Amino acid sequence: MTTQGTVPVVLASQSPRRRDLLALVGIPAECRPADVDESVMEGEAPEGYVERLALAKAAAVATATDALVIAADTTVVVDGEILGKPEDEADARRMVRLLAGRSHTVLTAVAVRRGDAVASAVERVEVTFRQLDDREIAEYVATGEPMDKAGSYGIQGYGATIVTRVEGDYFAVMGLPLARLVLLMRQLGADYAFGAPREQV
Repeated sequence: MTTQGTVPVVLASQSPRRRDLLALVGIPAECRPADVDESVMEGEAPEGYVERLALAKAAAVATATDALVIAADTTVVVDGEILGKPEDEADARRMVRLLAGRSHTVLTAVAVRRGDAVASAVERVEVTFRQLDDREIAEYVATGEPMDKAGSYGIQGYGATIVTRVEGDYFAVMGLPLARLVLLMRQLGADYAFGAPREQV
């Protein structure tokens, strides 16, 4: 298979982490945040929840070209509870305390849309925290890092000091599973080619 013609990419997100991950692997993207209600529906399973939101974000961004629209959503699950972004510092401390000294699941759904065609998948990663006392939890939350992140932590920042094990795609924990993304782009006729995606021929 050969490739030709660069395919434009739109990232349906305002997340600097997802933008930076695309840039890390040479994919230039225009960022267009998608306004989507992230409320959990009654009885909704975590996997279905994150995939629904990723698909909704991809659908919410209008494009006038044959661009690839990339959208993602990440959530943390422990004891069957979906942990989204904290409401305030007290909520952040509660979440980190809940995760301390044990393992939890990170689910990141990624959706790619091109015209009317859509491909999506959910990456599942198991993450383990070391034990944390109340002082450490309060000091971590006081850094501000947890406040805009599902589960109230970021693995790529200060949170790297409290994570002891990651089983699965590290980049999915950051918010965008890059290997899975490449496969989804190919399903829609765009090959990665180690840089900006190109048309498959």
